[in-house]
Amino acid sequence: MSRSFTAAALASAVVVAGLAVAHAQGMLLDYAADRVIQKYKTSTCDELKAARAAGPSLKEKAALDYLRGDEQARVIFINRIAPTVANKMFECGMFP
Repeated sequence: MSRSFTAAALASAVVVAGLAVAHAQGMLLDYAADRVIQKYKTSTCDELKAARAAGPSLKEKAALDYLRGDEQARVIFINRIAPTVANKMFECGMFP
């Protein structure tokens, strides 16, 4: 009986830990998306063009690497930022 209890407790702990990690990742994605949205809402076209020419920072490179490796996170992130970023890029003549 104690083995069953131990196995159930371990399984429950794994599920709870998985949910906690997923929640933390969701919070980080929300934070990153909010920062990108604010950047595009508050920046001028000249500022955005200069930032694009300068290339990504180390933090941005790390975030991009993470998003390249996690398709589900990438979809969530892009769905969140796409309307704001695409509209601003269109306004600034930066849309491909």
